[in-house]
Amino acid sequence: METVSGRPGTLRPEDWLMVRPEGLYCSPGDFFIDPTRPVPRAVVTHGHGDHARAGHGRVLATAETLAIMARRYGADFAASTQALAYGEGLAVGDARVRLAPAGHILGSAQAVLEHGGQRIVVSGDYKRRHDPTCPPFEPVPCDVFVTEATFALPVFRHPDDRHEVARLIDTHRRNPDRTLVVGVYALGKCQRLLCLLREAGYDRPVHIHGALEGLCDLYREHGIELGPLLPATVADKQALAGSIVLAPPGAIADRWARRLADPIVAMASGWMGVRQRARQRGVELPLVISDHADWDELLATLRDVGAPRVWVTHGREEALVHAARGMGIDARALALVGFEEDES
Repeated sequence: METVSGRPGTLRPEDWLMVRPEGLYCSPGDFFIDPTRPVPRAVVTHGHGDHARAGHGRVLATAETLAIMARRYGADFAASTQALAYGEGLAVGDARVRLAPAGHILGSAQAVLEHGGQRIVVSGDYKRRHDPTCPPFEPVPCDVFVTEATFALPVFRHPDDRHEVARLIDTHRRNPDRTLVVGVYALGKCQRLLCLLREAGYDRPVHIHGALEGLCDLYREHGIELGPLLPATVADKQALAGSIVLAPPGAIADRWARRLADPIVAMASGWMGVRQRARQRGVELPLVISDHADWDELLATLRDVGAPRVWVTHGREEALVHAARGMGIDARALALVGFEEDES
């Protein structure tokens, strides 16, 4: 296996990548990764709001992530930006940075940092499943792997996405006079579900809530084909009968959804594997479709990257640290703050 540790004992990883109030700080490069507060220089792994914030000085990210940030925050979301393609290396101060695919959403990346003969990979959020909207996760051998832990409990074992989409299409087919409204996170889940529907052969127009239109347009501008879409906001009740409607999770619970024809409420989220959550949200058709690695995929990733040290960030840190130590890995929790539990 590839290794970069050339001078064991001369430098500790925690001497050059550390937790500060703003977030993870790379001292030789003088930049933060996914900082939660405005900083002079940031490397951003992907466009979700708890990782990509406006107000930084310089931002380094994939071109797709920069485009997402500009669409959400406006063109002046940072003083300056620099796009880095997957696999392209760049010297930043005394550190070297490159980005590797994370398989999470369009433009998502792992930050691969090298300094002093060591390599640390900060994975951001990631998954190992097929996703038509982005390149698959690339395991990068490293000395330290920094991993999320959103679904880091053995109870979280997600079913095959194709099985969940088949359930969605079958429910729609068996209820031709009802509107099937699906709650989806606006960035990533919406576009991925549309692509999965098309791959499953569903070629009819899908109605989308107005809050989803801008990011669907952006995905199309980056070559992601989503099939025929129609606005749900302007369609009347009768026009939506027998249709699939995608809407933000918040919209399916408020009076916006009351205008739909005898709706069947569905939700596409990794959290739908928890029955109590589905019941609390009034979800009739829970679809376990996640943009995060499940328990088995987290453990497989630790094996694949082969890092002797693992640092665990947001989520169920204690469970993953315990499991990693059982695999003979030196693991610890970083206890980063500011990362939210999303609908992925």
